[in-house]
Amino acid sequence: MTQLIWDGLFVGSFYALIALGYSMVYGIIKLLNFAHGDIYMLGAFIGFAVLTSMGGIPASLSLGALLVVLLLSMLLTGTAGVLIERLAYRPLRRAPRLAVLITAVGVSFSLEYGVSAIAGPNPRAFPVRLEGGVFEVLGARVSLPQIVLMLIAATLMIALNSYIQKTSTGRAMRSIALDTNASLLMGINVNAVITRTFFIGSALAGAAGVMAGAYYGKIDFLMGFIIGLKAFTAAVIGGIGNIKGAMLGGLVLGFVEAFGTEWFGGQWRDVFAFAVLILFLTLRPTGILGEGAPDRLSHGRKLRLYPVSAQERYAHSA
Repeated sequence: MTQLIWDGLFVGSFYALIALGYSMVYGIIKLLNFAHGDIYMLGAFIGFAVLTSMGGIPASLSLGALLVVLLLSMLLTGTAGVLIERLAYRPLRRAPRLAVLITAVGVSFSLEYGVSAIAGPNPRAFPVRLEGGVFEVLGARVSLPQIVLMLIAATLMIALNSYIQKTSTGRAMRSIALDTNASLLMGINVNAVITRTFFIGSALAGAAGVMAGAYYGKIDFLMGFIIGLKAFTAAVIGGIGNIKGAMLGGLVLGFVEAFGTEWFGGQWRDVFAFAVLILFLTLRPTGILGEGAPDRLSHGRKLRLYPVSAQERYAHSA
């Protein structure tokens, strides 16, 4: 049981890190960015290219090299996310939702087969593998690389939550999620905030790609497809658009996969993940932490994307 909980936490931390990008973008511009999983793949290949260009790296320096490459990959994938938003999504911001969704799928295929054309279609061995001892904690076999990667993921998620809650840009993001038109009237540069949102979300996905390459040791140009769908599932489970919900949803999905694989076999792993997605969309489409908010135009309910304070809720209703 303890082993299953640990495995769920480890896999769920990857899902949560990628799901944050889905939630941030949807929270701001109501876009399901299905190319987000391929940003994860792009981050892995950027890390591969940088490490390959550095030549052989001694095992004693592998962690330090990985951290440097992680930061560089975050910078480049964040920039790629900004370019995608500027070239593919911004011109369609007032277009029908279906047109934007089709564009997102097109961007996904462009990233996948663009990387395939440049790096080749065959899987590549990642130049750096994190290695370390394995020890038992409460009956669970825990490896040092797992602890390191989970600490990196937790640090990034805590830093993001602090950024959203405590900085002026974070307040602007929450304001736009609450009411874009009012934010414009208050002097917020909406385009700049959206650009930063894409940069941050894409950077986190790129970090997850480098971490996955260093842990599993193999990357390929289709590696972002399934994990992108699972990250989307995690975002829906937690409440898409809710930052803490994305983290929670990733962990829940990790537990579902870990226990489902143990009880029914590894071939059912993806089945359980997407069955949970259907279940939540049917029974609780707002997710675990999602909540409704009044919509003045429709007089109905809409998804609350970013958690807002009581003061912000009062100002919106005034």
